[in-house]
Amino acid sequence: MNSQLTAVITLSCISGVLNLYLCLYVFLKRYNYTKIAQLFIGYTAFIALYCFASAFGMTATTLEAIKFWTVIQYIGIAISAPLGLLFIMHYVGFYITKIKIIALLFIPFINLIMVATNDIHHLHYSVFEIDPVLGAPYIYQEIGIWYIIHGIYTFACMFVAFLLILTYWKETVKAYRWQLIALMCGQLISMMTGFIYLMGFTPQGIDPVPMVLWVSSLLYLWSIRSSRLFRVMPIAKDAIFHSMNDGVIVLDQCYRLIEFNRACQKMFPQLSKIMFGLDFEQVWSIIFGQSTPFTLETTEFELTHTTRTYQVRITTLQHDKGLLLIFTDITELKNLQKMLEQQAYYDELTQIYNRRAFFQQCNQAYQEAMETAAPFTVILIDIDYFKKVNDTYGHAVGDQVLVHVVKVCQRLITKAALFARYGGEEFVLALKGGTLAEGEALAQQLCHSVASQPLLVAEGVITTTISCGVAEATNREETLYQLLNKADKALYSAKQAGRNQVCIYQK
Repeated sequence: MNSQLTAVITLSCISGVLNLYLCLYVFLKRYNYTKIAQLFIGYTAFIALYCFASAFGMTATTLEAIKFWTVIQYIGIAISAPLGLLFIMHYVGFYITKIKIIALLFIPFINLIMVATNDIHHLHYSVFEIDPVLGAPYIYQEIGIWYIIHGIYTFACMFVAFLLILTYWKETVKAYRWQLIALMCGQLISMMTGFIYLMGFTPQGIDPVPMVLWVSSLLYLWSIRSSRLFRVMPIAKDAIFHSMNDGVIVLDQCYRLIEFNRACQKMFPQLSKIMFGLDFEQVWSIIFGQSTPFTLETTEFELTHTTRTYQVRITTLQHDKGLLLIFTDITELKNLQKMLEQQAYYDELTQIYNRRAFFQQCNQAYQEAMETAAPFTVILIDIDYFKKVNDTYGHAVGDQVLVHVVKVCQRLITKAALFARYGGEEFVLALKGGTLAEGEALAQQLCHSVASQPLLVAEGVITTTISCGVAEATNREETLYQLLNKADKALYSAKQAGRNQVCIYQK
């Protein structure tokens, strides 16, 4: 064995050992790293296989042995390049699905079959024999059509990986650029050496690629140990931008659309890249069919679009270089707020205000009326003989009677009036701006309507009546509770007088 061959085998083995060391090192520490380490383990394992197979191939003395080690080499060559691309794609933030992995590994799988069966079709090597001058293990070969396909695909994988790293150079924090340099060199070394080999600038029958891969291995090892590769990675801006759950629209200094993320496009499908450069007013009009309901000096507002509600925050970019509009879907939160408000302020059975909501609303209205000397009247309403209904028909029918009375009354009550369930079978009605005479007239209408509209239930026809007590605020010092007490006394008088009638409070 001559010294040149010994050097080739030695360098190839060094590359294989270093890549195998890298593979085992990362494998043993895989639980400390992110999922990207799994791709790196596979990548270095196949490179190691390629290097060792190349070294063993250079020790072969027969054509059959050389062919065998060539097939083993191609397992490493064919698989390592797409695995390297997958590794870089994951590194810069691409989401890798199983379909992408299968698609990238499909041609390498065909390559292996073509090399292993070359003696049948000669599509990979049209000629593959021991060099008649140099002898074994040197090979004289003439390439076939599939060798070209394999070469183009392998170089394409490495070149795309290199471009991906280069593309994200500016978007990477300086502290992590050493990682990019190591990864770029790892791809560039293989590409340049392979190119030199194909151009015929290397000794006959010598593949120089396995001989130089120890350099990239050392770079990877340095990057893992010194710049925390696999632990902290410079994830690309696009990966973060498009993985956000909030929708984001970016405007330039002139308020023209320059970017939006995937979440925003899902929220508003009308958004399209053809809108880039359009004034924001035009974009808003296209999406929502109306002019913007805010100014760009606004910091926060709520937007209702179709069945969804969004909180919109407007943030100025650094150095006044544009604006960010961040859309957060708060539909579920709003629905929860409405549900809690419904439970807190509305009577569950009749769906009108409960006692708490009445006092909260009425105190403010009463105070305003007292300050402006406006009339203010309240009506207390009680369903006559309600206990008898419950005792006779049961509480389920009693609930139907309560709902029935409320619906009859609501047909006569304006939206300006405050109508609430005061407790049990008792209701309260507050009329801001209503006089005692107007309150008495309304109460009479309510009594007549309830009495004239019986409730039809499975048990039969239930005729219901109500009694009403009416009182008006007479001086500004009087409190709401005092006014309600006056109405309660008037209601007591109506019941004492035989029920189904209206009484007004009189001193």
